Amino acid sequence: MDVEAIVEALLRPEAYPHPVGEIRLIQTHISFVFLTGDYVYKVKKPVDFGFLDFTTLEKRFHYCREELRVNRFLAGEIYLGVVPVVQEESGAIRVEGEGRVVEYAVKMVQLPQEAIMRRLLERGRVSPGDLEEIAARVARFHAQAERSEEITRWGAYEQVVKNWEQNFEQTAQLRGKEVDAEEYDALEARVRRFLGEREELFRARERAGRICECHGDLHSGNIFVVRSPGRLYREGIYIFDAIEFFRGFSCSDVLADVAFLAMDLDFHRRRDLRDTFLLSYASESGEPLQEELLNFYMCYRAFVRMKVESFKLTDPHVGEEEKREARRLVGAYFSLACEYASAL
Repeated sequence: MDVEAIVEALLRPEAYPHPVGEIRLIQTHISFVFLTGDYVYKVKKPVDFGFLDFTTLEKRFHYCREELRVNRFLAGEIYLGVVPVVQEESGAIRVEGEGRVVEYAVKMVQLPQEAIMRRLLERGRVSPGDLEEIAARVARFHAQAERSEEITRWGAYEQVVKNWEQNFEQTAQLRGKEVDAEEYDALEARVRRFLGEREELFRARERAGRICECHGDLHSGNIFVVRSPGRLYREGIYIFDAIEFFRGFSCSDVLADVAFLAMDLDFHRRRDLRDTFLLSYASESGEPLQEELLNFYMCYRAFVRMKVESFKLTDPHVGEEEKREARRLVGAYFSLACEYASAL
């Protein structure tokens, strides 16, 4: 079924099996997210970016279930299940109705949007204590995360190189258009030189068991800091939206996970909170924070954020205002990636 028809239907209150007030639609490059009041429904877009493939209903169903699995430790309370979106005999499209399944959605408890950490950072309402608690939770998560020979292969040096190769392939069109060509070339040269000269550093991390199934997308937009309880949720920290679609991203060095939030705090000009987070994580985990490797992964994370924002520039479902903001973020993340690259 046409995705536009499904989106249009899910913007109507009668499509849901519970009372709904105002419906708000949020888009990412891979999902439509419908906020309905008490619950959130996340529908995967039928896209193929190379590193993920959601182009069939069967694949989207599989990755909806994977999303539940990978988020069970850090935010299992708010992930309620995978529900069908059906077309009834009348032609109406409904969630959890009776009829032909046309789509699947991940159903979650809706937390207050003002509690998203990114918004709290913008208002100066994130404390060192919040970062200490986040660091402790991430450290516990990494300690119990799955490890195996297969996971190590997914996060090994060869995959790190492949991820960078894909980054450069998928952002080449930005060079000289959205970002400065000479700066792009300099960043690429420094990254390639570091990868070529420091292979043994990555190999030593593999042998030391530092590769596990991580969160993979650990930034402030995927963290809720809930100050007071609601009807369906408690107060506290919720770290959600772990990567389910490609193990080459989710299986990584724990420092690659830590580097994402560290980079994000830099991006929000809160290096004080970054330092609190890193020191707290090191204390909780016993993990030596190797500066050159951490800097490398912060460069990687900033570059990935640039790439992800750039996808919106060609997404037909994204409006012009959102594209203007995406263009601004592409430039900002690229500048930060260049800053990290200059130290490699």
